[in-house]
Amino acid sequence: MSAPEQTDDRLSEVRHLFTAIDHVGIAVPDLDEAVAFYRDAYGMQVLHEETNEEQGVREAMVGVGDRATNPAGSCIQLLAPLSPDSTIAKFLDRNGPGLQQLAFRVEDVEHVAGVLRERGLRLLYDAPKRGTSDSRVNFIHPKDAGGVLVELVEPAQNQH
Repeated sequence: MSAPEQTDDRLSEVRHLFTAIDHVGIAVPDLDEAVAFYRDAYGMQVLHEETNEEQGVREAMVGVGDRATNPAGSCIQLLAPLSPDSTIAKFLDRNGPGLQQLAFRVEDVEHVAGVLRERGLRLLYDAPKRGTSDSRVNFIHPKDAGGVLVELVEPAQNQH
């Protein structure tokens, strides 16, 4: 038998900070080539594509699983640099193509950022920025998250 679960208000609050894994970001040098690979090799479908000048990327959200039975399912976000000085271009120069971030869906990005700051974590932005499909995003500094760049995503009201 296992010990009874202890109640801890802080632990209870953590359980409600993140509502789902929203997506996994993958840095790629060529978006069209990556989209073709995910489509042809894995049978995945592009759900959304856009250019985000502020973030310096051209991106595509590729659906994982059956959207008919799981419309709010997780995605793979393919990120290609718009310029050699963008964050994604620097990531590619340092690491090559591959996993760049893990994104958690949240209901209120400002609230979650505040709770995380109270817990001593650094966020990259003082205020949320515009993300994919008009979502609001912020990032936990990788040095405070076990070496992983963690994105917080509050979907736009018409999403998920």
